[in-house]
Amino acid sequence: MAFQHPAERTDEARGNRFERLAELASNFTSSSVFSLVCVALVAAFVVVHVAGLGLEWQNIAGDAIGAVSLLLLALLKNSERRAEHAIQRKLDAIAAALLEQQRGRTGRAHEDLESAIRMEEKL
Repeated sequence: MAFQHPAERTDEARGNRFERLAELASNFTSSSVFSLVCVALVAAFVVVHVAGLGLEWQNIAGDAIGAVSLLLLALLKNSERRAEHAIQRKLDAIAAALLEQQRGRTGRAHEDLESAIRMEEKL
């Protein structure tokens, strides 16, 4: 198990199960269905306390909310690190292309810049 930044892994490693699962989970947690699940969890937590159910039920409701919170924190950190690396890659490509242009030539840096900002997808 390597502790590399997710964005520093090779393209082959990007397609692994964790990356796909993280992407699916990120898409699900940003959906309205997940919002409804969260509202239902909070409502269940309130109902358990208002109804005065046993301590076991209160613990179950609290543990469920805690588990969802922990998973959301992990997903948030994963998304943050990917976005951070994507921004840094684009900034590096812009800087290299500007230096290349200042020196009066175009080459690899301009190609990297086009790749970084995905200009080919806009055409």
